[in-house]
Amino acid sequence: MQAFLKAGKSANGTTEKQASNAPTERRKPPAPWVEKYRPRSVEDVVEQSEVVAVLRKCVEGADLPNMLLYGPPGTGKTSTILAAARQIFGDMYRDRILELNASDERGINVVRTKIKNFAQLTASNVRPDGRPCPPFKIIVLDEADSMTHAAQAALRRTMEKESRSTRFCLICNYVSRIIVPITSRCSKFRFKALGETQIIARLKHICMQENVNIDPDAYKSIVKISGGDMRRAITTLQSCYRLKGSDHTINTDDLLEMSGIIPEHYLEDYLEVCRSGKYERLEHFVREIGYSAYSVGQMMEQFVEFIVRCGSLTDKQKAIICDKLGECCYRLQDGGSEYLQIMDLGCTIILALK
Repeated sequence: MQAFLKAGKSANGTTEKQASNAPTERRKPPAPWVEKYRPRSVEDVVEQSEVVAVLRKCVEGADLPNMLLYGPPGTGKTSTILAAARQIFGDMYRDRILELNASDERGINVVRTKIKNFAQLTASNVRPDGRPCPPFKIIVLDEADSMTHAAQAALRRTMEKESRSTRFCLICNYVSRIIVPITSRCSKFRFKALGETQIIARLKHICMQENVNIDPDAYKSIVKISGGDMRRAITTLQSCYRLKGSDHTINTDDLLEMSGIIPEHYLEDYLEVCRSGKYERLEHFVREIGYSAYSVGQMMEQFVEFIVRCGSLTDKQKAIICDKLGECCYRLQDGGSEYLQIMDLGCTIILALK
């Protein structure tokens, strides 16, 4: 009996040991839409005509210069250079490119060791299959504006010495944080925020491929939420689709709820409370916003546009309020209390409206 229990048979006649040794099929987890629909070739990149023209020549056989790509997030900087590298190197892509982003340690020691060692490797001009290949490697430094000045200075010397075998591509949001000796050695390309037409066209393509039901008016809401950031637009769409389900038709209210955008009536009520000139009402209203769990930083970001469009305020009042808004946003970035900043802003508006 014990022997039978140890090697008992299942209903289909296989023993437990055999069942445990049977190969299990692993399903590949679904990729995020941002990665799934990332441009695979230079021709897929939209809106950035100058850098696309340069990279197209490089793919056709021309030499690749050191490049500095800068601009707002989500405009295709990293995707563009990676797509070009895939076309240039083909199957040797992973051996010919070194990509470092903000999550990697990129102090002066890494520049002197990892980057320098990779840059010193020689590169063949022939692929394993006999086809010609450019005799250089590419080092991609994403978010290079977060590197220290000492690390950038060490990188400058490496760019000089290894110019024959290595090309550097620096990617950043703020070009002013890159030292002049590096910017002078690179071809600079500015990536501008994507237009409404390009974002909507890409979103429609994704919705068609993924069978997403969406209200036609919701596309413009996604564009407004993303602010020209394609990555944010696609992420917002996928998050809303996963939350609401495939049977639900996505509308503007769903997108506002998902993205954390504050309804405009809160901004109108905040200004009306400040017009009353009563501190107690302002304090009560700020508590209510806190209970609603809305982000004060998001509220101030929307409040700037709201104040600029407000027709009942004079130019002087707008200037005073916007100046205080900038000061409060700076304090929030430095870890200041959300409650104190929104109260300080309210008190300034009360004085400005008197």
